[in-house]
Amino acid sequence: MNPRRYDLLTALLKQPTAPFREDHVIDFVARTLERARVPYFPDPVGNLIVGCDSRAAYRRLIERPGREPVRVFIAHLDHPGFHGVRWLSATRLRIAWHGGSPVKHLAGSRMWLATRVGRIGDGTLTNVSLHKSGLAFHSAELRLPRAVSRPAATEIFGGFKFRAPVWRSGGRLYTHAADDLVGVFAILNTALDLFRRRTATRPPFIGLLTRAEEVGFVGAIGHLELGWLDRARKPIIVISLETSRTLPNALIGKGPVVRLGDRRTVFDPNALKLLTDIAQRALPKKHQRRIMDGGTCEATAATVYDFPAIGLSVPLGNYHNQAFEGGPDARGHNGPAPEFVHLNDIDGLLTLCAALLKPKLPWSHPWQRERRAFKKRLHHYRNLLVRPK
Repeated sequence: MNPRRYDLLTALLKQPTAPFREDHVIDFVARTLERARVPYFPDPVGNLIVGCDSRAAYRRLIERPGREPVRVFIAHLDHPGFHGVRWLSATRLRIAWHGGSPVKHLAGSRMWLATRVGRIGDGTLTNVSLHKSGLAFHSAELRLPRAVSRPAATEIFGGFKFRAPVWRSGGRLYTHAADDLVGVFAILNTALDLFRRRTATRPPFIGLLTRAEEVGFVGAIGHLELGWLDRARKPIIVISLETSRTLPNALIGKGPVVRLGDRRTVFDPNALKLLTDIAQRALPKKHQRRIMDGGTCEATAATVYDFPAIGLSVPLGNYHNQAFEGGPDARGHNGPAPEFVHLNDIDGLLTLCAALLKPKLPWSHPWQRERRAFKKRLHHYRNLLVRPK
C-alpha cells in the first residue's frame, strides 16, 4: 500500500465511533473530501452521501436515462460500542452496549471514553450483564481512575481499549475498529481517485456511508425508505463493502473476498457473475470467493428493497473484538481483542472497486459467453437427441 493510502487509512482507523455516535468519522471523511473538492452531503437520516453535493444532484444523477448502472457503494460508519446511561458517582458510569461483543473475560477490561468533542479518558469494565441471547453484553458499569469533567452521561460513548487505536505488525493492521472503517476507507479512496481526474464524464457513482449498521442496518434502511433510488431511470447496483469475519476459504492475507452472500441470503447472480469475471482478470489468484455467513451486511437490506446487490469483503480477525483468532492484547478465547486485517487484502479491495467503475462492462448480459458455449454444446449433440424409430 502506498504511503498516501496508508496514512489516510490509519488516520481514519483512529477515529472513535459507535452506533449512533459516528460524528468523528463523518467529520474526518467530510474534511478529507472538502480538501480534495469531492462533492458530498448528508441525507435526512444523517448518512453521508459521497459523489453528489445535494439531493438535487443525487436526483439528476439517477434520473438521467442511461444504460450504465449507478454503482452505489455502501459501507457503515459505526462499530459496536457503548453509550453512557447515568452517573452512579464521580468515577462510576452506567453504560449500555450496542451491537455484538465478546462475552467472556469482560471484567477488568479497559475501555476508552469519548464525546462529540473527542476522547475524554479510560475506564475499567465491571458488573457486566449479558444480553438474554448470550451473544453480547447488555449493560455494565465503568470505573474511572479519576473524575472527568463530568459531561452528561448520555453524551459519552466508547469501546474496548488496546495498546493503541491502530498499530502495524508486518502486513497486518491491528485496531480497535476495522469493521467497517476499512469499507469506509475503500469508498473514500475510490471517490478521491475518481474525482482527481477532472473529466467531463464519470461513471455513475454514489458512495453511501451509513449509520447504526451494527444494530440492524438502521441508516441503510432509513436511506432506502426515502425512496430516492426508486426514481432511477438507469439500472442500480448496490455494492456492499464489508470487513467480515474470517472463515474457511476466506483467509486473512489471501486477498479480498467476492462475497456470494451473507447469513441471510445469496446475492444477485448476474452481477455476481460480472464481479467474479472482474476479479479473475484484475486479481488472478489473489482473491477469494465465498458465502460470508459469519454475519449479515447491507447488501441484504438492498435486496429486501428489490435492488440487485453484490458484496466485497476484507477478511477480519477477531470479529467484533472477540478473540476468535487471539493475538496481541487478547484476553482469552472470546474475550476482548483488537480486530486485525491485512494490507494486501485492502489493496485488492481498492483494485476491485476501481475495476467495477470501468465503462461498458457487460452488466446486462454477463452470461453471454456461457450461453454461446451452451448453444454450441446443444448443436454438437442435437443428432443424439433424436430417438431411433
